[in-house]
Amino acid sequence: MNLLVTGGCGFIGSNFIRQRLTEAGSPLRRLVNLDVLTYAGNPANLADLAGDPRYVFVQGDIGDEALVSRLLAEHQIDAIANFAAESHVDRSIDSPEPFIQTNVVGTLRLLNATRRYWAALPAERKVGFRFLHVSTDEVYGTLHAGDAPWNEECPYEPNSPYAASKASSDHLVRSFQHTYGFPTLTTNCSNNYGPYHFPEKLIPLVILNALEGKPLPVYGDGQQIRDWLYVEDHAAAIWLVIQKGRVGETYNVGGLNERPNLEIVRRICSLLDAKSPRADGKPYADQITFVADRPGHDRRYAIDSSKLRRELGWVPRENFDTGIEKTVNWYLNHRAWAADITQRRYQRQRLGTGT
Repeated sequence: MNLLVTGGCGFIGSNFIRQRLTEAGSPLRRLVNLDVLTYAGNPANLADLAGDPRYVFVQGDIGDEALVSRLLAEHQIDAIANFAAESHVDRSIDSPEPFIQTNVVGTLRLLNATRRYWAALPAERKVGFRFLHVSTDEVYGTLHAGDAPWNEECPYEPNSPYAASKASSDHLVRSFQHTYGFPTLTTNCSNNYGPYHFPEKLIPLVILNALEGKPLPVYGDGQQIRDWLYVEDHAAAIWLVIQKGRVGETYNVGGLNERPNLEIVRRICSLLDAKSPRADGKPYADQITFVADRPGHDRRYAIDSSKLRRELGWVPRENFDTGIEKTVNWYLNHRAWAADITQRRYQRQRLGTGT
């Protein structure tokens, strides 16, 4: 298989690429990573793979149809995993337009170029081609405490500009399958965490702020609940869907780990107390600071991933206790990676603790 990954220098995309190129018996002949390298795209995430002859990095935009068309033809691509997206809710509240340009217009142009390429393929390659679109549980809106987790039949009720842009892209992907018979797949995931997570998101922000002696900002009362999914489990699920998923279907990917934000922060503080104690001997939890809540902050997200487990046999390898310890250990061992982002690339002045 020749695989095109878009947004592969970001958090989830880079973990997916590393998993694909380092797993035993990988079927990949070529993996092309197309990334425009916005603030969250970091080539250092994949620096260790630079010498792999199967790996090709191209800096470019999914909205550049001519470039996408050239890459598809030049590398004879058999499948696409589309990770490219603006993804931070706070940023979408501050400035929605980049989210529309990347997540909606960019996805449309990627679909246009790929459909033309697919339509011209020989019959035997055409039938095996796949376009997998990576999306989010935030398209479903918000849940109350007693509500059942979202399954694939739940209506879309996006509540932020980010969620609305991803919902729009999901609908475009669905329309291309229904209208043109284009072989699409969609995955909607819960909150990811793990290595290479950009430091504006809750878990890496708390780890790094704690180590630097900074406040640990928690929105509102900290009781917003999210379902946490270890990124390597998510990457494995995406690959499974590309290989075995039914064309035109959506698969929800959840970590089976619902936790309120405040519990997450306190768990991280407890791990750091044991692994890297403060010089003054005080607990990191002393740095927790409650801040004004995010506008329109969704109260609870939860994913029902039983379809993925039932049809494709996927099971997450990590529970939250094992995954969060691995994550804390990774950040403790990769302080230079985080310092590079913070010092040279991370421009946001008002840090949030969002999803």
